Parts: sequence; C-alpha cells; structure tokens
Amino acid sequence: MSKPNQNKKSPQQNQKDRLNTYAKYSSIGIQMFAIIGIGSYAGVKLDEHYANENNLFTIILSFVSVILSIVYVIRRIIAVSYTHLTLPTTPYV
Repeated sequence: MSKPNQNKKSPQQNQKDRLNTYAKYSSIGIQMFAIIGIGSYAGVKLDEHYANENNLFTIILSFVSVILSIVYVIRRIIAVSYTHLTLPTTPYV
C-alpha cells in the first residue's frame, strides 16, 4: 500500500527549518564565546586582586573555561541531534 507523501514541505517551511537550525548553532557559538570570556575575565580580576606575577589565575581559568565550553557544545549538539532523531517529522494517520 502506498501512502501519500507527507514528507514534502513547502519552500517557506524549509527556509524556516534552515533558519531555526542556523539560530540554534549560532547561539551555541555565542554561548561558548561567553563562557570563555567570563572565565578569562575572572582570571584577570583574580590576578589583579592577588598581584600574581605569572598570571596563573588567568591561565588556569581560561583553560578551564575552554574545556567547559567544549563540553557544553558537545552536550548541546548531542541533545539537538537526539531530538531530531526521536521526533517524527510527520504524524502517522
């Protein structure tokens, strides 16, 4: 038995889907930038407060914030991929 093709979307819907995907991934990049920026800023302020000659707090907090942002990005991408796999694109009638 042949079902009518319900997977076809209008051009407007395809464009909307592409824009939604673009918005999701660009927001992940902005959040990654913010995590690294906040960590580095906190390190600079701690180095200023404790008068550290080697900028140890800046180095450590920058490194930790980069690691945290990478973990965050990987988790978000996995979550987005998982929702795309589990949600049906068209309802079965």
